[in-house]
Amino acid sequence: MSENKGTAAPAAASRLWTQWLSAAISLAMVVGVGYQLFGHGWRNFAHSVPTDPWFYLAFLAMYFALPVGDYVIFRRLWDIPIEGLVALIKKRIANEVLFGYSGEAYFYAWARERARTVAAPFGAVKDVSILSALAGNAVTLVLIALSVPFAAKLGPAQLQGLGLSALFVVAVSVPFWVFRRRVFSLPVGERWYVFWVHIVRLVVSTVLLALVWALALPQVPLGAWLLLSAVRMILGRLPFVPNKDLLFANFVGLLGAGQGLPMPVALIAGLTLVVHVLLLGAFPLAQLFRSRR
Repeated sequence: MSENKGTAAPAAASRLWTQWLSAAISLAMVVGVGYQLFGHGWRNFAHSVPTDPWFYLAFLAMYFALPVGDYVIFRRLWDIPIEGLVALIKKRIANEVLFGYSGEAYFYAWARERARTVAAPFGAVKDVSILSALAGNAVTLVLIALSVPFAAKLGPAQLQGLGLSALFVVAVSVPFWVFRRRVFSLPVGERWYVFWVHIVRLVVSTVLLALVWALALPQVPLGAWLLLSAVRMILGRLPFVPNKDLLFANFVGLLGAGQGLPMPVALIAGLTLVVHVLLLGAFPLAQLFRSRR
């Protein structure tokens, strides 16, 4: 009996700190989204709002592509319930409005609270995050290769930057392949499954992003979409950069691709913040409704 008490105390303490961590990150997400929306994003969002309903359908599909892809992965690894999709949406919000990998910390805390149904949460979250980065690097290299025929519009300095970025992507990917047996904890078959789900999700997200841009500004040529998709993917590989979409909106001008491009980019950034706010408000209300049933 005393032995059970001795093991129960550390388990209760572990669950308590994960609950506090989850609550702290949730609060930080609300503060971060509110600051970015009303301090920066709202002016960009309110500047120009499309009326085409296909724009919003494509945007919502693009928004949920990441958490749905993660849910497909963790559904296979852990058989998580549908409520895990809510945690994965919050994971995406935390990574965008706070800093890189804060979402992984939130999801890890969520998984630790469900330690009875989730096996080895840290190793799986770590492997999925690394494989996501490697898949992103692979798609980035493909996008850069596809952008080469359209790179004539770029200056020498911009071409050099694109080449150095490609070398950087390769350099940071090679060690994970060389030391894969020491880095990863998932079986080989599961790793390949996770990798290809990330690849499909990234391709779908890139196509949807191009569709959203085309619906917002159809006069932009395909070459500009490919170049900007490559740049956006590269920026997405940089950790500890909050709200990469707004940073990308400022970076668009450096490509010299036209004065009209920052408008849809900034619009998507502002619309993303609005959806963040709506979801962060809807989740507690839904939980309160379920608790009263």
